[in-house]
Amino acid sequence: MANDPQVNVQVGRLLRANTRACVAGCLPSQNFPPFGSLVSIDLGQEISAYGLVSDIHIDDDGLVRQLVTTPNISETVIQDNRVNRNVPVELSVLFVGHRSAGVISHRLPPRPPLSLDRVRACGEGDVCAFTSAGSLGYLRFILEAQDLPAADLLAAHLLQAGRAQRDHGDEQWFARAIDKVITQLRDDYVRLMPVLEALADVQRELGI
Repeated sequence: MANDPQVNVQVGRLLRANTRACVAGCLPSQNFPPFGSLVSIDLGQEISAYGLVSDIHIDDDGLVRQLVTTPNISETVIQDNRVNRNVPVELSVLFVGHRSAGVISHRLPPRPPLSLDRVRACGEGDVCAFTSAGSLGYLRFILEAQDLPAADLLAAHLLQAGRAQRDHGDEQWFARAIDKVITQLRDDYVRLMPVLEALADVQRELGI
């Protein structure tokens, strides 16, 4: 992981949190992680929380409301609004596990992070380490999440993780993940079908 250029890249700071999820803020000019990406937050005492970006929210304000009604806005004004004004992008993060004293667990973190804690994007090495630990039990957090587009979140995450695992030599990881999803939803056909449809698109993107 030491050679992974994406490890420990700060993408924002914590705004609010509970035991299951948190919201972080970052500036639009920052290269924030896409929907479904794995991120980590250092909780101190050798504990880190892991979560998936489950929503990206860009708020408006009075100036933006005025600008959108202005014809022919110059590119300079648009870039000034995006780069120089401190209107944060909010990243919602669904917790899916934690690391304690170097050991990864697919259980909720022992406590939520605190305000202004750093949120970091996980590079491929961290993604592989987290998704290879245990027996993919963390997928239940996605499938059981309320008020989230579970099928799309799962597909986005498995695309990132499937690529990372394939690049690190494990070409069977994605198939094991699908088997785990089918096992967890085998008694809920209504939920299983849209999930499998979304994962079929991921398979095509991965060339599997």
